[in-house]
Amino acid sequence: MSNHKITRRDFLKYSGASLFLAGVPIPGFTKDKPPGNISVILLEGGMDGLTAVPPIGDPNLIAMRKTITPKDFLKLNSFFGLHPSLPNFSRLMAKNNASVVHATSFPYIKRSHFEGQNLMEGGGLSPFAEKTGWLGRALEIANLPGKALSLEMPLILRGYKNNDNFYPASIKKSNALISSLISKIAMAHSKDEADIFAKLSRKSSQSSITARDPVSLAKYAGREMSRENGPIASVIRIGQFDTHANQVSDDGYDRNGEHAKRLEIVDDVIAGYRKGLGDAWDRSIILTLTEFGRTVAVNGTRGTEHGYGSAGFLAGGTISKSRVVAEWPGLSKKEQFEGRDLMATIDYRSVCAACIEKSLGLDHDRIASEIFFTPKLPRVYEYIFS
Repeated sequence: MSNHKITRRDFLKYSGASLFLAGVPIPGFTKDKPPGNISVILLEGGMDGLTAVPPIGDPNLIAMRKTITPKDFLKLNSFFGLHPSLPNFSRLMAKNNASVVHATSFPYIKRSHFEGQNLMEGGGLSPFAEKTGWLGRALEIANLPGKALSLEMPLILRGYKNNDNFYPASIKKSNALISSLISKIAMAHSKDEADIFAKLSRKSSQSSITARDPVSLAKYAGREMSRENGPIASVIRIGQFDTHANQVSDDGYDRNGEHAKRLEIVDDVIAGYRKGLGDAWDRSIILTLTEFGRTVAVNGTRGTEHGYGSAGFLAGGTISKSRVVAEWPGLSKKEQFEGRDLMATIDYRSVCAACIEKSLGLDHDRIASEIFFTPKLPRVYEYIFS
């Protein structure tokens, strides 16, 4: 029996991810090109913010989480550390191109994957209340149509109007054959019908990508977004953060645990974006979303249960000063939400709103009212981009 040890590269290759691109400027339709790009990384399953960004200055952290708190954390400041699986993000922090928002969440407290994921993509006031997504609504207000590199348009990018999508083939020279065939068919139809075929031809001629691992998708997304008339927004999904067991390995070494492996992917995806974006990095913002955090207490199988507050990662050249944005609630039993979870003191919709304001140039009040349906949503723009 082979004793082959899977490498980090192999793990990334087989872990899987999905990429969605949106917001393609169209002459005559898009009024003004927005000031920047926005990319969202969906961390499905519930990322443990206390593991990713441990509050080492809170005396209750080690008392409650000694077995799953990384011993070799990277120091951010006197109160917060960073998981050692995030070296690329740490370097961006050192360059003042990344920040963390802690003790944060969408306003959802019921701890259901299905409801939580729907709410973080839809951005509505309750789960399944919206058929559109918050980023799709933002792009629509900015007059930027959507496009998904997928067979299905994800909820987060859906607008009120029909957005476009494509899924590029990996068959050599297939695009040229399809475009030629479509052009000949279009010639035999009326103008309106021919316009439909012309649209299909444009879709079939899109540049393709055969790799489906998260890092390659991030690099590809960055390159596409860096083009003069490339997409304005992208979304990448990374799953399997639901670590009810084996959040750390049998020997108790956190670096070999399941959560550490997922954080490695997040770290490499952010690095992939940085490489693919090139000079466009200076006008870009990347943010992570997760449906909820995880319990403060560790269960009997070295894991955690569904919680409330978590942490969000922000990266990009539009950030000029790195910081940890937090109104820390404390970790004592009486300070925990319902006596079990990290309390969320920052509405993460406010963070999303700030990123929309920076990248698409929309007014905060309009974002609050028309995108998140919460007119009094706090503005946190200055805490992130000042």
